[in-house]
Amino acid sequence: MLQERTEPAWIDAFEAVLRRCALQPGDTVAILGETQSRPVLLELARLAAARIGADAFTLTLPSVFTRGEPVTRSTGATPAIQQLGPVIAALQACTLVVDCTVEGLMHAPELPAILQGNGTTQPRIVYVSNEHPEALARLLPDDATEARVKAHVKHLRGAKAMRVTSPAGTDLSISLQGAVAGGNWGSTTRPGTLTHWPGGLVLAFPAAGSVNGTLVLAEGDVNLTFKRYIERAITLTIEHDYVTHIEGGGVDAELLRSYFAAWNEQEAYAVSHVGYGLCDAARWDSMALYDKRDFNGTELRAFAGNFLYSTGANETAGRYTRGHFDWPMRGCTVMLDETVVVDAGKVVA
Repeated sequence: MLQERTEPAWIDAFEAVLRRCALQPGDTVAILGETQSRPVLLELARLAAARIGADAFTLTLPSVFTRGEPVTRSTGATPAIQQLGPVIAALQACTLVVDCTVEGLMHAPELPAILQGNGTTQPRIVYVSNEHPEALARLLPDDATEARVKAHVKHLRGAKAMRVTSPAGTDLSISLQGAVAGGNWGSTTRPGTLTHWPGGLVLAFPAAGSVNGTLVLAEGDVNLTFKRYIERAITLTIEHDYVTHIEGGGVDAELLRSYFAAWNEQEAYAVSHVGYGLCDAARWDSMALYDKRDFNGTELRAFAGNFLYSTGANETAGRYTRGHFDWPMRGCTVMLDETVVVDAGKVVA
């Protein structure tokens, strides 16, 4: 188990990310956390902001717990703010928000109001994934990844359809008509935007009724919600966005069925987003080298050439649920219209 304490190299890493977010001396920085945040992340963010000469403050909110419900993981929507007006106002007034909450602000209901600003200041947000700092320091944003992501975002936004196939039997057809597409490279300089670190992937949130076909989670693919490598193949039938049949034996398939059913919500079975990884520094095998408590798994969402299929909430399709799965898959071929962008797990261009 790795220790969680400040190290000079990790302060350097945080400073590098804040500088890529164009933080300047005298800027106001909110370091947002909750009682279950990793304390070391809050401290590293504070020290890095101080090195730059920014005016930083830490805002730590109570973590929210629920009784009688399934364990919630991997939602990207921290419940910690609870629509508290003074908290939202404080974040609106900052140049930069360093988001160190457990799940992050990406899909939090308060995000649009925060990014809108207060009429004088409009913040940008960098979500620091709930990883051990050692992983974050290995996966710093860089110019090459930023350029690659921007190029693939342009291609994704211009496409009408995505098709995904694999030797294991995956064959998905995805309409991109009406989808909301974007990408992330781990830093942002534009007010009113959010990024997450680590970065290096492109995603699309399809409109309702856009996804059909067969998805095969093969041996070595990843169930990030459970932080497990798949050991026995699972075949999922997807009709009009929804998983309608799960075929497979063994504990992987049983866990999948159990967690899907636990929510008692049809929307939990529907597609959230689809995309692929573009980060050469990220590694598929890294999860095997960390204890679960040290690892959030953003690296596996971003490793170059993975196809990422996720179920759960999808605002583009008007669907909301707290059940969420992220499945990075290896060896897939991804086509945008007639152009191959990932060939058997290798990024093209």
